[in-house]
Amino acid sequence: MRYNIWRPIILILVAFATKNLVASICMLFGMAPESAESAGFIGMIAAGLIMYNRLTKSRRK
Repeated sequence: MRYNIWRPIILILVAFATKNLVASICMLFGMAPESAESAGFIGMIAAGLIMYNRLTKSRRK
């Protein structure tokens, strides 16, 4: 079985893009920058887990 280099790259890009998007939206609605970064971090973790589950689900079958 060969290693696919694109899977971890896509996972990292989706996680960081989600973090930036959530933090930006939170700051747009008036949240403090520290709280917005925390919310972005939670969103990043959630997006990473969801993306990881989707990527590994197709490999299990």
